[in-house]
Amino acid sequence: MLLTRWGKNISETPLSEYPRPQFKRESYLCLNGKWQLSFSAQKKIPEEFDEEILVPFSPETPLSGVLRELKNDEYLLYQKSFTLDDSFNKGRVFINFGAVDQIAEIYLNGSFIGEHHGGYTPFSFEISKYLKDGENILNVIAQDKCEENEYSRGKQKTKRGGIWYTKQSGIWQSVWLESTPWEYIKSVKITPDYDNEQVSFEFENADGVEILIYDNKELIADTTDKTVKLPQFKEWSPENPFLYDVVFKYKEDKVKSYFGMRKFSLGNDEKGIKRLFLNNKPYFHNGLLDQGYYPDGFLTPPSNEALENDVKTVKQCGFNMLRKHIKIEPLLWYHYCDVNGIIVWQDMINGGGKYGAEISVLPFMNITLDDTNYKTFKRINEKARELYYKELKEMVDLLYNCPCIAMWVPFNEGWGQFDSKKAYEILKGWDKTRLVDSASGWHDQGISDVISKHIYFTPIKVKAGNRPYVLSEFGGYGLKKAGHTFSEKMFGYRIYKSEESLTKAYKRLYEKVIIPQIKKGLSATVYTEISDVEDELNGLLTYDREILKIDKKILSDINSKVKI
Repeated sequence: MLLTRWGKNISETPLSEYPRPQFKRESYLCLNGKWQLSFSAQKKIPEEFDEEILVPFSPETPLSGVLRELKNDEYLLYQKSFTLDDSFNKGRVFINFGAVDQIAEIYLNGSFIGEHHGGYTPFSFEISKYLKDGENILNVIAQDKCEENEYSRGKQKTKRGGIWYTKQSGIWQSVWLESTPWEYIKSVKITPDYDNEQVSFEFENADGVEILIYDNKELIADTTDKTVKLPQFKEWSPENPFLYDVVFKYKEDKVKSYFGMRKFSLGNDEKGIKRLFLNNKPYFHNGLLDQGYYPDGFLTPPSNEALENDVKTVKQCGFNMLRKHIKIEPLLWYHYCDVNGIIVWQDMINGGGKYGAEISVLPFMNITLDDTNYKTFKRINEKARELYYKELKEMVDLLYNCPCIAMWVPFNEGWGQFDSKKAYEILKGWDKTRLVDSASGWHDQGISDVISKHIYFTPIKVKAGNRPYVLSEFGGYGLKKAGHTFSEKMFGYRIYKSEESLTKAYKRLYEKVIIPQIKKGLSATVYTEISDVEDELNGLLTYDREILKIDKKILSDINSKVKI
């Protein structure tokens, strides 16, 4: 069993830090920790439970203390008791779930509170009228069918191996309570307007909100205007990730947040080549594929320090971007990217039926399939397609206020792809401030902000076009480090036997292939990948994050040359 250093010292209340820095109240009660758990064929809360589980780790993970896989015809039955201090309830009480895979029903003191479908997005319910004095009993019933129901599942697979990973189920992000006054701010949408030197605030359910903006600790605006001018503002960039703090006051409610003044767009460089722009200037996105897996918690990090460590390591190595691949992280991860100056390309989670060989083989024959053919792309379940858009909207709403997000990626390599032109238009309607890579890698339907290529085996030859050319996956150079692997199996696109040979090959790839082609139109690169994942041993870091396979200074020196 491979454990991270954080997993070896796991807390009794893991991941207990406030989980939502983009919309923070003082009211907070973490419900992570030991819960009771049973596996059952019946959707009925038992009088006696079989075992304890450490939430928010899925029962399949080492850190859960359970190490048992949920079957498709079983339910996970959770129970947790809690008591609220008299001072906690300010009028309303809400329960928040970071993520439950795939279907969750919530009960409090025997009453049904609500349900949520989709395993990667957060949800909450008001529980005020169901609370009672003294002990309260919370129950969660979770079901996860992985591939069977065509729901979003990411890289999980019932039969794991290669680029597909161990399935996991149930609660896998933090569970917590907060209380608000009776009249409160439900949400806010923060939109920086770089060109007009202003920022706007859109509140879902509150009028007359007082907005206080701080430059460090200096108050620079105190207004109820929903659009605030910021003449001579400080911009956000990877080189200078400056963030303005903001406080919202509405009657008795008070919420803290932040924003960054930055602009992601497209444009032509001085040679007329189409480029990605940051703050109205050509800017090369130099990043890594980041799947966010850990050997002891799988999708769940063993601690928030582990999340922050990944981001800071990437920054120290000289990269300026991460492509968050087929996963939605806890909000603290995006906060660490905001603070440290890491641009993020955010993937949507893939779903659909079992992917056919034609999806992955035909692109290598320069054949692009029509993604309105649901049968070909294994997207025949209409309700699952509808759920995709619901989850897509939940993801965009969740991450809209994160300055780091530069691009939405609705589909990857044809996995569960459908109607990508429609997805592009919908995303642009929801969010005009960011770019969209409609079909990363394969099956480009002609409507996208970038030319997006995945190249592992054939020569990389950039050809500038009417869209910026991005190498959205490449590399995948593998090296096995004994004692730091999930299993004895090994998958990688090219295999090396030593750190020296890996380093030599990596330098040659960048110095002979990548850097020379930037002047030809290459506008972004996503090297595979930040860390090993299960059998995949092509990470710069080992799965347990203990070894960086290429020296940090060498990476930093190479990355200093990866620019326009």
